[in-house]
Amino acid sequence: MNTLTHVLPGLILKSHYFELPVDYANPERAKINVFAREVIAPGKEKADLPYLTFFQGGPGFDSPRPNTNSGWLKRALQEFRVLLLDQRGTGLSTPITTQTLGRFKTPEDQADYLQHFRADNIVRDAEAIRKTLMGDKPWSILGQSFGGFCAMRYLSAAPEGLKEVLITGGVPSLTRTTDEVYRATYPSVIAKNRRYYERYPDDVERVRAIVRYLTDHDVQLPRSGRLTVQRFLQLGMAFGASDGFETIHYLIEGAFVDGPKGREMSWNFLSNLEHQQAFDTNPIYSLLHEGCYTQADASDWSAQRLLGEFPEFILDAEGTAGAADPILFTGEMIYPWMFDQYPQLQPLKAAAEILAKKNDWPVLYDAEKLRKNQIPVAAAVYYEDMYVPRQFSDETAQTVPNVKLWVTNEYEHNGLRADGEIVLDRLLKMARGEA
Repeated sequence: MNTLTHVLPGLILKSHYFELPVDYANPERAKINVFAREVIAPGKEKADLPYLTFFQGGPGFDSPRPNTNSGWLKRALQEFRVLLLDQRGTGLSTPITTQTLGRFKTPEDQADYLQHFRADNIVRDAEAIRKTLMGDKPWSILGQSFGGFCAMRYLSAAPEGLKEVLITGGVPSLTRTTDEVYRATYPSVIAKNRRYYERYPDDVERVRAIVRYLTDHDVQLPRSGRLTVQRFLQLGMAFGASDGFETIHYLIEGAFVDGPKGREMSWNFLSNLEHQQAFDTNPIYSLLHEGCYTQADASDWSAQRLLGEFPEFILDAEGTAGAADPILFTGEMIYPWMFDQYPQLQPLKAAAEILAKKNDWPVLYDAEKLRKNQIPVAAAVYYEDMYVPRQFSDETAQTVPNVKLWVTNEYEHNGLRADGEIVLDRLLKMARGEA
């Protein structure tokens, strides 16, 4: 383990690097680095503070990079050393990118490597890090979205390492299939679209105009290939956040400018749209998103297969709405066509196909073991969560003892980012029986 220290106003940051196995079943086969940033409040460097380890949403995204003592971090630093974990494959951990995967000779080799980057091995990494930093002492964990999936896996696999578990927008189903997840989330995306257009009715025609233009023109993005109708409509992924409607509305307001040959798409619009989509920069998300749900079965491109059950999303040849009007954005769904249209995903198409067909994924959650849970768990469940079906979170809470749910429509899926100090404070009080 290597350690570096930096000081910011209100924060002391220690960088830790841990060498860990790619495959814990074959620990000598290959190694990766896993990075974690420890955050401490000034004046508490030598205090014997407990750890709170943060698991980021995703999969495939690095932990927050703090620059101020604010938000949920401000509340946490009152009593914890916070450990911001770059889950394997992300951030300063040995990264998964198209470049790094290029060192493997075949798609089969790529897929064999990638299968070790799910929640089960993220938790194994965390346990190895805990034992290195703390020995036998348990720690507290906070999981946001997919980080909550990791937290539930942790509770299932190594509860002895846990003192308390806090989850925001990420209590997973223990048994539901990928198909069942999408059958629950597609209607949620439809509902979010309806609310979006109710708030911004002028955008019905704006979106239709953009779709028509993309259907008739070859529009190249500044850095990542062609903007197709399908890629444009993936902007709906933002609709599950409290500021998602405004983010997309303000973006598409400026979609067109008058150029030397007449009306054309604004370069600024195209550039800003690229920054809204992280599929090229964070390929784990596309490669393993459906793999987050699979247990001893194959996802087999679930989102694509189930799309036909929701004709509201289908467009006709003229780029207008099929069974429904207005045109609907899609949500948190991964489709096989993405590996044709996103330049950084194209070289990974064959590996993605192997992973989609893989039917022997390990089981993530031991339901029988979880039925005996004694670790206090407090979770914020967002009433209209577009990404994690509330009804499935409730099912899990009914199965696992000592789980307290705070079901709220005050916040959307980004509640921890929007009002983190209050959210974390309430969860801590719930876990400790104070609220």
